Amino acid sequence: MKTANLAIVFTDIKGFTERTSRQTLEENQRLLQVHDALLAPLFKAFGGRIIKSIGDAFLVTFESPTQAVLSGIAIQDRLWQHNRTLLEEDQIHVRVAVNVGEVRVENNDIFGEPVNIAARVESITEADEIFFTEAVYLSMNKAEVPSQEVGAFELKGIPGKIRVFRVPRAPYRVLAPTPDAVLPTAEEAASLPPYGNLALARVNVPALDLGVLGQRAAVVGAAMGQGAVAVGQRATVLGKQARTATDALWARAYAKLPPTITSKVSSTVAGWGVCAVLLAVVLLGGALLVGEGGATMRAIRDVEGTTGAERVNRVNEAKRLIRQEQADQRSYLNGRLEEAQGNLVPAVVHYAAAVRKDGNDRAASRLISFLKHEQCPVRSSAAEALANLRLESARGPLETLAEDGGPNDGASGGFLGLGTCDSKKTAASALKRLASN
Repeated sequence: MKTANLAIVFTDIKGFTERTSRQTLEENQRLLQVHDALLAPLFKAFGGRIIKSIGDAFLVTFESPTQAVLSGIAIQDRLWQHNRTLLEEDQIHVRVAVNVGEVRVENNDIFGEPVNIAARVESITEADEIFFTEAVYLSMNKAEVPSQEVGAFELKGIPGKIRVFRVPRAPYRVLAPTPDAVLPTAEEAASLPPYGNLALARVNVPALDLGVLGQRAAVVGAAMGQGAVAVGQRATVLGKQARTATDALWARAYAKLPPTITSKVSSTVAGWGVCAVLLAVVLLGGALLVGEGGATMRAIRDVEGTTGAERVNRVNEAKRLIRQEQADQRSYLNGRLEEAQGNLVPAVVHYAAAVRKDGNDRAASRLISFLKHEQCPVRSSAAEALANLRLESARGPLETLAEDGGPNDGASGGFLGLGTCDSKKTAASALKRLASN
């Protein structure tokens, strides 16, 4: 019999059972995919080992109780960032409970009273909180983790009372301002993450995907006046998407141009050729038709490739600028910011909100482009979102995905190593829902 002294973390989503009763199977799957995409990388970044994931619940072990609690702090701040621009019914709020003790390890699972205690502590933990036992408090590094006693509790099936502690909310703000930094106003300070990025600033969570960097580089090039060439080249490769939402976007833009410009565009040019010519005309005229310029987009692009404290600072600056944008642009911009951080499944959620609430064509185009992504979970999430939005403009790309599939479809150990993923099947299901529209 193998035993080990481990810190045990339990998490689950507040109100998940009730929420499931109001959702379709596809909506529930999408919720869990986003939940896993947000939490799993943070567990791993702090050295955690995911023992199991059952529905909305994670059971994770750590060799260090300090790292276990820090992972919970990071998760709560990350979820706070994720929830800020979402409707209440789309938000994710979790409880995090931590205990430490000697457990029995069998067949990649763990057993013993420390596991039972952690589960019982989770049952009394509030949403958006991190509760931990006295055993954790005594063994963790108190210089790294602030703590506050909650009280002593009688827990079902556990002899005696268990003293429980929590991580208090900031103000212990994480980073000292740089010499040229602008100190936040009182309103901005109140809008900082609840735990002040205390833990998030310590890790560089691996990006879900780096392949989109090339695509984003093309956008940067367009903003510098090279967009016509880039769009023309992409048109050759993606001619099948000429009948998607992008056409509608450019058609509306074309209609708004003055006759002195439109008269110079050859009537024989069609589809993506028109797009490239129009983009060139607009860029040469100094107006960025696609709205990808300006301080906010520059701040979002500045996040790419950064790590640690620098990333935290740049993300916070981008968020500050996004809050100053028009309300109907914020969901789209938050999607772009998630992309810049490599969080593509959460980006899908923001883009879907931008289409649903604001009718944002750029967000629709991003979702459609994700159908060709190299990662199966990204393709599947995009397909589900497009089906939920009933976007007829996505029919062609969905038909292509349903016919051809993509890399690693149906592979075992799919999304973040949990379950399987089959974007071809998801696209076929999405087409059936469009057909019933």
